[in-house]
Amino acid sequence: MPLTPVLTTRWGAEHSWRLSTYERLDGYSALRTALSMQPDELVTLVKDSGLRGRGGAGFPTGMKWSFIPQPKPGEEPTGPAAMPKYLVVNADEGEPGTCKDLPLMMADPHSLIEGVIISSYAIRSKVAVIYVRGEAVHAHRRLLNAVGEAYAAGYLGTDILGSGYDLELIVHAGAGAYICGEETALLDSLEGYRGQPRLKPPFPAVAGLYGAPTVINNVETLASVPFVVRGGAEWFKAFGPEKSPGPKIYSLSGRVVRPGQYEAPMGTTMRELLEMAGGVRPGHELKFWTPGGSSTPYFTAEHLDVPLDFDSVAAAGSMLGTTALMVFDETDSIVEATLRFTEFYAHESCGKCTPCREGTYWLVQVLERIARGRGTAQDLDVLVDTCDNILGRSFCALGDGATSCITSSLKYFKDDYVALLPPEEQARLGRSLRLEPVGAAS
Repeated sequence: MPLTPVLTTRWGAEHSWRLSTYERLDGYSALRTALSMQPDELVTLVKDSGLRGRGGAGFPTGMKWSFIPQPKPGEEPTGPAAMPKYLVVNADEGEPGTCKDLPLMMADPHSLIEGVIISSYAIRSKVAVIYVRGEAVHAHRRLLNAVGEAYAAGYLGTDILGSGYDLELIVHAGAGAYICGEETALLDSLEGYRGQPRLKPPFPAVAGLYGAPTVINNVETLASVPFVVRGGAEWFKAFGPEKSPGPKIYSLSGRVVRPGQYEAPMGTTMRELLEMAGGVRPGHELKFWTPGGSSTPYFTAEHLDVPLDFDSVAAAGSMLGTTALMVFDETDSIVEATLRFTEFYAHESCGKCTPCREGTYWLVQVLERIARGRGTAQDLDVLVDTCDNILGRSFCALGDGATSCITSSLKYFKDDYVALLPPEEQARLGRSLRLEPVGAAS
């Protein structure tokens, strides 16, 4: 297996964010290669590499590109094929615990820009937009500066590097809503509307930004594209497992000695990442952790050797998500942590659908009552029933994500909940108490 770093290879260089540094370290060489190829060749190359989206869903990137309707040779384009094509970069990194895209944009913004240009060329787009989270003022400014450098050097604008290809790149700051991390809510926000998920179908590949065919990719996904072009599909597939290849940036936070971003091949285990980070803080033991942020079901110490790739994590009962690995030890309350996460989802619910809007509100009320020692035996069943009525019934994945921490915490740590109930309520616990959440990780 090849050694890393790949994605973070320039992060330690002096003034790594500057164009001069990027060019000195092979920057924009992949763009020259890409512009000598046909767009369809690039789509095939990315398909063959097995690159999957790094935003959480893990959808094959090349396949997503191939869904864009393109004119057929020799025929007059009609319908979506005749419309402009757009590339939109989802840089709205708002998942609690996630910190991989912002450091990448700060340390190496030109890797993202190069990936955007190559990807836009592959899907025949003339306009691309980077949608940055509103609070990330520092990243927004750095991207604006890097885009300005790229324009001045001829990597953006008209007739890029004499190829005849034109591309305009816009950096847009959102207003700080977590829901805009959902791709169609992001599109609504870009169009000037309140960020709320759209009904699908139609999917963005057919009717996206301004009703035109649109590809939406994550920052880390697009920053991987230049390495695929430079190294080739087989080189890229040498990292990690066959179905989830490539290098990956993992964010470790919480009760670890050295929190931060760690690059490793897909399929690296949490045990290995903890060793890189110096382990759990001295004198304490791991209690639970999130493999992909607060919207993914908890894992425990028994999952330390699960390969952290899309399929292996799913098989173990959770999701890889944004690889936000939040680590908790025995001093942390599972109920308090779950309450904090649920408060976040209740606050960030856009309110468009009833299950999420009403359900997250009531989940907070019940969890807070339990956490403060005022809960009842029935409250545990109420938590389970409420989660059951949200899961799979909300308009987008926010509602599903809000239930993950609750159902998994009840699965692995139901005794912690029971211990917080008043003695008289503990005595009432009987066989009628379900405590086995429907849809929970098995």
